[in-house]
Amino acid sequence: MRAILGILRRQAFGLAILACAAIAFSFPAAFTEWGGVKLTSLVVPAIQLIMFGMGTTLSLGDFLRVVKRPWAVAIGVFLQFLVMPLVGFLLAKSLGFSGELAAGCVLVGSVAGGTASNVIAFLAKADVALSVTMTCCSTLLSPFVTPLAMKVLAGCFVEIDATKMMFEILKVVIVPMLAGGIVHRLLRRQFDEHKAICDKVLSVLSMAGICYTILALTAPSRDTFASAGLAIIVAAIVHNTVGYASGYWLTRLVGRFAHLGEAEARTVAIEVGMQNGGMAGALAVGVLGSAVAALPANVFSIWMNFSGSVLASYWSRKFCSLSKTC
Repeated sequence: MRAILGILRRQAFGLAILACAAIAFSFPAAFTEWGGVKLTSLVVPAIQLIMFGMGTTLSLGDFLRVVKRPWAVAIGVFLQFLVMPLVGFLLAKSLGFSGELAAGCVLVGSVAGGTASNVIAFLAKADVALSVTMTCCSTLLSPFVTPLAMKVLAGCFVEIDATKMMFEILKVVIVPMLAGGIVHRLLRRQFDEHKAICDKVLSVLSMAGICYTILALTAPSRDTFASAGLAIIVAAIVHNTVGYASGYWLTRLVGRFAHLGEAEARTVAIEVGMQNGGMAGALAVGVLGSAVAALPANVFSIWMNFSGSVLASYWSRKFCSLSKTC
C-alpha cells in the first residue's frame, strides 16, 4: 500500500490533468459557460497569471547562464523552433488534418517550452537551473519565432496574422513574465526569506491554471475530439516522444565534444518535449479564434504532463540507483 501511495504521489500532477480532461469530456456543458461568461475567455488571464508567477522566480543569473551553457541552450532552441514545428506540420499532413485542427497541430510545436518542464526537471534529477534558463530563452524568442513558424508552416491551412500573433504573445507571455521579474527585484528580500513558501504557492497556482485551461478548452471542442480523438492522441504522443528523444540523443551526441553530460541531456529532452500548451491554447483562442485549433495543444498538454511525470519518476529512480545517494 505504501508503494502504491508513493507512485500516486509522484504522478499526482499527471493524474490531476487526466482527471480534468475526463471530467470536461464527460460533462462539457458544465465547463462551457459560468454566469454568462465563457470559460474560454478566461484562458488568457490564467496563462498571464502563470507567466507572472514564473517571472517572480527569475533572476538576472537565469539569463546570464546562457553564456556558460551555450551548447545546451542552442540545441534546445534549434529543436524547439525548427524540429518541433516541422514535426507538427508533418503529423498534420500524414494524419489528414485540415483547417483549424491542422493549424493547431503546428501551433503546439511552434511555441516555447512550458513552465511545467522546470518541475519535471527537478523530479527527474536533471539540471533545474539549465531548465529555467532554457525556458526563459525560448519564451523571450517566441514573439518573433512562433509567428514566423506559423506563417510558413500553418499558412497553408488557415490565414495567419503574424503581427497580431506577435503582439498577443507579448501581451500574454512576455509582459506578465517581465512584470513578475520586476516585482521579484523590488521585493527580493521577502522572496528570498520565504522562498519555500513562494515556490509552493507558485507550483499550486501553475497547476491550478493548467487544470483550468484543460477544463475550459476541452469542453467546447468535445465533438471534434469525439470524431478525431484517436488521431489527435496519436499526434500528441508522437510529437511529445520526438521531442524527448531528439533532445536527449542530440545532446548526448554533441556532448561528446561540448562537455554535456547525462543531466544536461535529460534537461534538454524535457524542455523540448514539454511545450507550453497553455500558450498554444491562448493563441488558438486569442489569435485564431478557435477552440478547435486549441484542441491539439490541449491533448498535448494532457499527455505531456502525464508522460513527463512518468519519465521523471523513471529517471529519478535510475539516478538514485546509480548514485546510491537516495
